[in-house]
Order: sequence, then C-alpha cells, then structure tokens
Amino acid sequence: QVQLVESGGGLVQAGGSLRLSCAASGRTFSRYAMGWFRQAPGKEGEFVAAITWSGDNIVADSVKGRFTISRDNAKNTMSLQMNSLKPEDTAVYFCAVGLTIATMKGRSYAYRGQGTQVTVSS
Repeated sequence: QVQLVESGGGLVQAGGSLRLSCAASGRTFSRYAMGWFRQAPGKEGEFVAAITWSGDNIVADSVKGRFTISRDNAKNTMSLQMNSLKPEDTAVYFCAVGLTIATMKGRSYAYRGQGTQVTVSS
C-alpha cells in the first residue's frame, strides 16, 4: 500500500518561508515522478512543481523563482522550499506520485497524500 505523508505546513507572514516535506512508503518510486499540488478554498486544484528520479523538474509559473523542489531518492522523500510567500499561496498542499513530470503538470497523478495546510497572512 502506497502512503504519502506531508509535513511542514503552518501559518507564516507574507514574505516568509516554509519547507514542506513528503515521506513516501509502500513501494519503490524510482520510475515515478513526484510532485506537489495545492488547492485553495473554492478553487480548483493547481499544479505547483514536479521532479523526476534524476532531478529534472518543472515549476508552475505562479511560484517560479520562489519555490524549489528537491528529492532524496535514498530516503524516498521530497521537499518543497517555499520562499517569499504571498497570501495567494494559501492552500492545502498535497504530495503526489505520477508517471512523468509532464503528466503531473497536467494535473494527473497516481497517488496523493492527505495534504498539509499552508496559510500566509498579509
């Protein structure tokens, strides 16, 4: 059984930083991409970033230059460093596993975690 557990969310002031982590278990993810999505109240889910096993990654334009995705294959973990946070970044952030970073950018994934809340106050 695949399990994805997010951590690191919280409340931060605009301009601040947070680091989200995702721990994956249940299988080997070497052939899969991993990534982050977010969903704000009343809005559709939004792709944030995704990364391949080898470290190639894509980041949504809305967070480019502020968010950095990374992955530790040996530990089956993934992180999202979020800097210069804005109130519009407020959402539940989900860790996910998908086939490729391209399909994840298209909001397609195979597994998803329960999410962690990120709230940015103005």
